[in-house]
Amino acid sequence: MAKFKSKATPFPSKDEVLAFISESPVAVGKREIARAFHIKGSDRIPLKALLKELERDGHLELREKKKVMLPGHLPPVLVVEVADIDEDGEQLAKPASWDHESPPPRIFLSPDNRSRAAFATGEHVLARLSRNDDGSYDAKTIRRIGKSQDRILGVYENSREGGRLRPTDRRAKNDFVVRSEDSRGAVHGELVVATLKSTRHRSSQREARILERVGAIDTPRALSLIALYEHDVPMSFSSDAADAAKAATATDLGSREDLRGLPLVTIDGADARDFDDAVWAEADDDKDNPGGWRLIVAIADVAHYVTAGSALDRDAYKRGNSTYLPNQVVPMLPEELSNGWCSLKPGVDRPCLAVQMWIDAEGNPLRHRFLRGLMRSAARLTYEQVQATRNGEESEIPGQLAELVVSPLYGAYAALLAAREKRGTLELDLTERKVVVDDDGQIVAIEPRVRLDSHKLIEEFMIAANVAAATELERLQRPCMYRVHEQPDPVKIEALSTVLASMDLKLARGQVMRPKVLTQILAKASERPEKSMVNEMILRAQSQAVYAPENIGHFGLALTRYAHFTSPIRRYADLLVHRALISGLRLGDDGLPSDAAENFEEAAQHISKTERRSAAAERDAVDRLTAAYMSDKVGRIFQGRVNGVTRFGLFVTLDESGADGLVPMSSLPDDRYDHIEAKHCLVGRRWGRTYHLGDRVAARLMEATPVTGGLVLQLIEDPEGIENADLDEKNSGSTAAWDPLKKSSANRKLADRRGRSTNRRPPGTAKTGKKSPRGKGPRRPSK
Repeated sequence: MAKFKSKATPFPSKDEVLAFISESPVAVGKREIARAFHIKGSDRIPLKALLKELERDGHLELREKKKVMLPGHLPPVLVVEVADIDEDGEQLAKPASWDHESPPPRIFLSPDNRSRAAFATGEHVLARLSRNDDGSYDAKTIRRIGKSQDRILGVYENSREGGRLRPTDRRAKNDFVVRSEDSRGAVHGELVVATLKSTRHRSSQREARILERVGAIDTPRALSLIALYEHDVPMSFSSDAADAAKAATATDLGSREDLRGLPLVTIDGADARDFDDAVWAEADDDKDNPGGWRLIVAIADVAHYVTAGSALDRDAYKRGNSTYLPNQVVPMLPEELSNGWCSLKPGVDRPCLAVQMWIDAEGNPLRHRFLRGLMRSAARLTYEQVQATRNGEESEIPGQLAELVVSPLYGAYAALLAAREKRGTLELDLTERKVVVDDDGQIVAIEPRVRLDSHKLIEEFMIAANVAAATELERLQRPCMYRVHEQPDPVKIEALSTVLASMDLKLARGQVMRPKVLTQILAKASERPEKSMVNEMILRAQSQAVYAPENIGHFGLALTRYAHFTSPIRRYADLLVHRALISGLRLGDDGLPSDAAENFEEAAQHISKTERRSAAAERDAVDRLTAAYMSDKVGRIFQGRVNGVTRFGLFVTLDESGADGLVPMSSLPDDRYDHIEAKHCLVGRRWGRTYHLGDRVAARLMEATPVTGGLVLQLIEDPEGIENADLDEKNSGSTAAWDPLKKSSANRKLADRRGRSTNRRPPGTAKTGKKSPRGKGPRRPSK
């Protein structure tokens, strides 16, 4: 390191000291600074004072052992926590410990070349850091820091020494010995759940005891279970919570309002089992509101059964939300409640918390009233039935019910839709894919999810109820768990503007960003080949929606206040909102505790984290199931589109299945490629070959690995004629069966760099329609 002291400056200036510290890759102390500037004896006293002044003014941060660094600088070796996947598919991390008010710098985590395993969100890694010019860091794994487990998911194998358990969590360094008396009859290649055994004698080999035989590892159920275990999604309820759910009973009318005479109906997917919301509408008979409507949204009264501080409440808080996989659901509440007493089944009495809303002909809210009632659903309808009735097609809905219920619902929906269009929400057009499984749980297809007007109708009713809940809690000056969505980061908007300009789509810089501005861009691109690319880019520019006790509004929905009220069966945030309304309106003694507001900030962070955890598990399960579906198609050529451009390769979404796969940088035509992040492209230095986000490509499937969910692709450089050709005839690769016990290949290492080869979208962004595995269609607003 250079010596900074000059003959003309007997004592270093502040700038010289800061320059020296900035060049140091590690934190430095007074001794190192004094040595660099040849400061000796009593001159060290003013040096100490100078350092204190710089620290007091915020120019330095004190680290361990009285050493200092510039603010935001990280040491060369640090324990980091795996945080997320960025919009380009790169793994992000953050310091495991960060006590500063300013946000930590971005850390790009390279894959673990030893285990070749994907990092799980929340995992701690000891890493070596190198600082980039933009203040971000690249991190290389030194060691993965494991954590103790009371349950282990793994594959049972026979070996010469006896039974062994190979954990599916690739972070695990060692296998476990399974003695014959602990095997429960498991067979080679079977997925099992086990627990560690405590042994008195010292041994280098740890032992495990099998608790449950799940079955063959290549089954859809097994692949989903791996995703749940890897993301630490709780899958069992405490005995106290289970007992409380079993002891639940029916609720009588008591002081509740009687809504049993109203023809409230539930509208859900064909295979839904829990019905947590019911709707009804009629034309408003108030002469001062011509063309207006009266709406009622009734929600299952979960707060009646799940009281604050109870065993059920503790388990619900721990889960934070239900987790939905294509072939399995991990509910927030035990089945006795989620599918029983809290489910608004037709023809039976159920307690509810309802809101009556009055809107004008343009859908503007006029007033509302919340009440605690007892209802009896008039019918359990499906989206398809309601849509068929609306279209004048034959359906199973009786004619009287269609006229009295369905027709007014669409009338009120038309008014709400007009209000939505007027305020200018962000309307992204992104194709949702669903994994179709049969009664035996086998994957039979991956197909686009149909979005009907009946789905949008329910969404608008739920949004109106959510807005009313937030408005009412503000009026009552009660704690509210808001659903907030910040404006996009100006840096991302600037980058977006640059790329759009290259397509002759103008996004004026410096203007106040509103959702309708982005929707106008989407409308201009709707008839162009770049339509999908523009939608993806605008989605990636969005902030992530989260829960918060402080209101900053919801950008995507263009709302000044918004809270989740309509799904307390599956979201803890909604249960908190219910309790706040019950307390504020004095509707019972089972509302919020008096000190609940003090814990809202902590609760908001927790349930935002559990939401991200569930979203990651859901994505990983879809990835694994998709890879299983594609595993017999290795060698085939598919049409697709580039959906991610990273420094280590391209991610391509295949048209036929919606599957996402990695094209490793090493498989691209011979050249050195630069990653131009701002323009979402790779550019070859020698030949100038360029790959952009949104490019149409043809790719051969080289590898499909269900255990990791990874797909590896290879671009076809001369795809002429492939577009209309029989792709099966173009298959020049093998279609070898997938071996669940095969060790990781070099290609899998590349595929795992992204965690799972999937198009990672920030959960909760302003996107219309989320997947629901129980047939609910696009999920009720989790925006």
